[in-house]
Parts: sequence; C-alpha cells; structure tokens
Amino acid sequence: MIEKHIVLEDIDPVVFYGIGNQHLQMLRALYPKLRIVARDNVIRVIGDEEQMSAFEESSERMRQHILRFNALREEDILDIVKGRRTSDDIPDGVVCYTMSGRAIKARSENQQHLIDAYNDCDMVFAVGPAGTGKTYLSIALAVKALKEKTAKKIILSRPAVEAGEKLGFLPGDMKDKIDPYLQPLYDALEDMLPQVKLQDMMEKHQIQIAPLAFMRGRTLSDAVVILDEAQNTTPQQIRMFLTRMGWNTKMIITGDTSQIDLPRSQKSGLIEALQILKGIEGIGIVELNRKDIVRHKLVTRIVNAYEKFDKQYNNDESINKD
Repeated sequence: MIEKHIVLEDIDPVVFYGIGNQHLQMLRALYPKLRIVARDNVIRVIGDEEQMSAFEESSERMRQHILRFNALREEDILDIVKGRRTSDDIPDGVVCYTMSGRAIKARSENQQHLIDAYNDCDMVFAVGPAGTGKTYLSIALAVKALKEKTAKKIILSRPAVEAGEKLGFLPGDMKDKIDPYLQPLYDALEDMLPQVKLQDMMEKHQIQIAPLAFMRGRTLSDAVVILDEAQNTTPQQIRMFLTRMGWNTKMIITGDTSQIDLPRSQKSGLIEALQILKGIEGIGIVELNRKDIVRHKLVTRIVNAYEKFDKQYNNDESINKD
C-alpha cells in the first residue's frame, strides 16, 4: 500500500471532480484497488502501486484535457482511462475553447490573417469596425499562450477616453471609475477561463488589466500584451506603449478608425502609427472589414448605414467649403 497526493494545477477542481463529485465516483469504480479522497485541489490516493501509476497518468491526461477544452465528460474519462484519444481532440485551426465548450477559431479570411500574423510577427495591428472579433480573437490567442506556457502573463490595456460621458460623474473611487472602460476585456476573459481560476490569475498578476496611463515606465517581458481601442490614443500615448515591449513578448494593437472619441483637434495615435510603421519587419498589419463582422446581422447593416452617412457628410462638407 502506498500513498500519493496529486495537486490539480491551472484548472478548476470542480470541473475535474464533476457535479456532485460524479467524476470522482466514476474514477473510484474504475480503480477499485485505490482509495481516492479529494479536498480543494488536492487528491489523496492510497492503494495498489500498479493502479496508482495508472491513475496518476490518467489524472494528468484529464487535467490536460480540461486545460484545452474547459470541460470534462464521462465519455472523456473512459477514453482516457482506456488509453484512447478523446472525441474532442483539437482540430486544426482552433485557438482555444470557451467555458461552454465552443471552439474559438477564425470565422473569416481576415480573422485567419490575424492569427497568422500573430504567429509570424511579434507586433500586430488589427484594425476594423465593431463586431469583427479583433479584440475577442486577440484575447483568445493570449489565453492560449498562457495555457501553453509560451507566455508568463497577459497584459490588457485600454485608453480611458470618454465616449460622450464624463469619467468624473461615475460613482466610486478611481478603480470604480476605470472598470467600466475595461469591462469588455473582463467579459472576454470570463468566457474563456473558469471564474475561480481567472480570479486567482489576476491576484497573482498573471493576468493584468490596466488603463494605458499605467503603462508608463514599465518594460513588458514574457507576456502577450493587448492594447484595445487604440484609435483613442494620442500619438504620444501609443508611442509610449509600443516602446514598453520587452523580451519574449508579443503585442496586439486593436482599433476602429471610424470610432474615434478624441477631440476633433486631436490626431489619433493609431492612424499615425499605421502610417509610420507600415512595412517595418516584424510588424504585421491586418485590416478587417464589414465582411468579417461576426455579431448579429444587424451590426453589419448598421456599419454599412453609418459608412454611407459619413461618406455623404464628408462630400457635403467638401462642397460647402468650395
């Protein structure tokens, strides 16, 4: 009789144990010569040495399966214990999986260009209208890097620029005022990581979410760094951000040049950066368009309508000036 303790790292133990500990009960039936007791993220196993070795191997495969798919089914456990490949083995093109088990992958040609540019370049600009998936896909790539340990942390940032509302009127302290600007980033992360694990990663600073102003003076190494809504940066801000890049770091800069919330007299740092950095080796620029919109079909119609309006407005302005 031997005893071992198995620590479930990087995953939500509840997913491993199953609802009402159903998975544990199944494992006890599959390994009758072992006594299996779980507490928090530690499994205490006592019993036959041969079955102990098999259980250790199976539990590690189960952990890896959960890391990939954020889920574990009874049929997966049977396949793993019997040494078979599970039916969910990752197909080509999948970046990662949501908490509901949905595959996150490119849904358009330009989205695939974004994935390819991320793999080929250390810095990528992803520019396009609302709903093209540029932010969501970028965060999925960052989560994949963290899970595969090709990066030690994810750093997400946004400029805290008001879109018709005043920051000072929001209730609470500075964190309370800033959080609404960062909510879209929280939403994407919550879709891809268990709530308990996400909270733990944020407490350990493996995932950091901060306004752009907090980037000054830092060197960002061993990370995937995403700057969202970059069209609302000034030239000085984006230059400061881009020069924060450290060793073993990838940067993704996303933005929509049709939704600039800066004062009319202020030039967008994203537009200037795209002009200056075009053609620089190691920098990828991906332009998404309304054909890449993956939200509700009405979003495409709304984008088209506003593009038509803006074009007519600019023509009228030009005629009036003449």
